[in-house]
Amino acid sequence: MRHRISLCALALAAAVATGCGSSGHDGRDGHNGHGRSDAAPSPSPRTTSPADLCTTIITKWARQIYDSGDTTYGDYQSMGLSNGQYMILRDILDAARAERRRESAAAGRELIARQARERCAERHRGGGPSGGPWT
Repeated sequence: MRHRISLCALALAAAVATGCGSSGHDGRDGHNGHGRSDAAPSPSPRTTSPADLCTTIITKWARQIYDSGDTTYGDYQSMGLSNGQYMILRDILDAARAERRRESAAAGRELIARQARERCAERHRGGGPSGGPWT
């Protein structure tokens, strides 16, 4: 059964990767009847690096918490964060709040973006965290 599920998942991934749709040439599918498309080509799929994904998710949650004025951090699992990402989030929020007190709210937001980028790049410099995906 497990093997069948894996094959189904692989088939679904292949279908999504190649796209689905009509192969008819009735003029409504973007083809000109000569095997060429009149529509602009689709952009190639792009993958997001683990460091960029880390930066995006930490920045999203840090800004939301920072801008709300909330002094709590929330549950890292419901945020979709690993424990390591959550620790980065907490450190960044502490630093941003201190920056807001010293300088301004805008300075705190800039610090969030900068530190999330730097800390996530550092975290994934060697390919990722060594203790598994949830560390």
